[in-house]
Amino acid sequence: MSANYDDLFELVGPALESKIYEFRLYNYNSVTEEDIWHYCINKKWRKRDIQEMGVSEMVNDILGTSPAHYMTHTQIEGFKSSNWFSELKQEDLQELLNPTKKVLKTQPVIKSRQNLKDI
Repeated sequence: MSANYDDLFELVGPALESKIYEFRLYNYNSVTEEDIWHYCINKKWRKRDIQEMGVSEMVNDILGTSPAHYMTHTQIEGFKSSNWFSELKQEDLQELLNPTKKVLKTQPVIKSRQNLKDI
């Protein structure tokens, strides 16, 4: 089979629609057909030549995608790509990585019995 990704996407469209419907049943409302398609290309078929695969094999893989596997993959990819400290200034980041001990200079107040009677 010699087809490009757009043609293959159209061929397996009904399977993607069905899978999106299943995701909606589990309240994963933000997942789109394109998201499932990219998941299959980047995760399930990353070591395969998609143009050599049969349509029935693609449909089987799409329908076999569980919401749990998809969400786990998405979370891991999010952890890999995000820079958690992008909004921090360099000084703040250094303070987090190498905190300096700040000692508060307060002295305890000791009150004598005489001072307590005056209160």
